[in-house]
Amino acid sequence: MILNWLDDFSDPYLKTSSGQGVFLSGIVLGMVTRYQVNKGENIDSAPMYKQIMFGKMQRRDLLRHLSRVPELIRAYDIPYKYYLQQLSGKAGELLLKESSEMGVDGNFVFSVSFLNAVEYFWKIFKKNEDKNDLGKGAN
Repeated sequence: MILNWLDDFSDPYLKTSSGQGVFLSGIVLGMVTRYQVNKGENIDSAPMYKQIMFGKMQRRDLLRHLSRVPELIRAYDIPYKYYLQQLSGKAGELLLKESSEMGVDGNFVFSVSFLNAVEYFWKIFKKNEDKNDLGKGAN
């Protein structure tokens, strides 16, 4: 798991443990949401998408959604299970280090990471050039 690229962001909220936890949570929930719909379907029809209150989310809402990730990974047979579990665990660890409300900054960081989840996910796990290697250790 490669997270040092988060240092490239200059946002003060992302410099905190809580901010990084919110950011990683957005990636996890974005990936889960993406795999709740069939290829070609709009993401806004995914059950998770309908449950997220973009712009109004509070810390407790985020923790509730994150606590369901193991169940959702299994229920929707989401690929890259191991990676998502690892990333979800790291997000939870960062959120536990510092307890602060999300506010406007947290909601913005969450939305950005949610919308760019696939790109950021593969930055963290460095997508291999050889497509056959993608599944190794992922389940």
